[in-house]
Amino acid sequence: MNMPRSTYYKEPDAAKEALRTQSDEALQRAIERVVEEWPAYGYRRVTHELRRRGVVVNHKRVARVMREHGFTAKPPRRYRPSTGSSQDDAYYPNLAKRLIVTGPNQLWISDLTYIQLHTRFVYLAAILDAWSRKVVGYAIGNLMETQLTLAALESAYRSRCPPPGLIHHSDRGGQYASRDYRLRLATLGIIGSMSRKANPYDNAKVESFMKTLKHEEVLKVDYRDLADIQRRLPRFLDEVYNAKRLHSALGYLPPNEFEQINCARQQINS
Repeated sequence: MNMPRSTYYKEPDAAKEALRTQSDEALQRAIERVVEEWPAYGYRRVTHELRRRGVVVNHKRVARVMREHGFTAKPPRRYRPSTGSSQDDAYYPNLAKRLIVTGPNQLWISDLTYIQLHTRFVYLAAILDAWSRKVVGYAIGNLMETQLTLAALESAYRSRCPPPGLIHHSDRGGQYASRDYRLRLATLGIIGSMSRKANPYDNAKVESFMKTLKHEEVLKVDYRDLADIQRRLPRFLDEVYNAKRLHSALGYLPPNEFEQINCARQQINS
């Protein structure tokens, strides 16, 4: 018949299209389960999460299926909390700008934000380890004052027990520049560092965390009161952000897993 041998093995176009449709439907359901849990994930994080769940798939295909079915990450609302400062407060130089962080407890980064209730605000002070982006300490309270940031500092110190020489970086908010806060840093053997005036890029990592917190937790939940926030927000910080959420800068690993893997490698190499 003068036909190439491959003709005998060639599937009809309709059959191939049916298989592709069936495969896309299965992938769509898998993607839907991921974005239901992680609505802010783009196609790259969705691809990595699928692979962690045993689904072998190319990121281009994930992007196509997400685009076709409207699985797009929702843009976060813009916000910028004001922490206030006094001209009389003392400021530290920016020691974090050129610091190359190679392990845990070398650089902590901190910030404050607000959480809106129906009739008022409550406030969160958080401290992250800049190496792993892990939330190592936090405090929630009614007032944006030094006692709140001190409570977050004590929480971080208890959980990590850092050696002397750790650098603590913050913006120039009065809570961090206050005498009580600076004195406590010195007592703990922690070196202070601050961003330049009106420059959020100097503390970009913690700014990114606050954006994630607002977009993936705070703006999705209708908190009733302070007690409700104190009960529910720690779950997101400890069980979701630290333990499960994939971070692109960490090779698409959660902070806890990133620390466990890399600390084990450092022990083997030491």
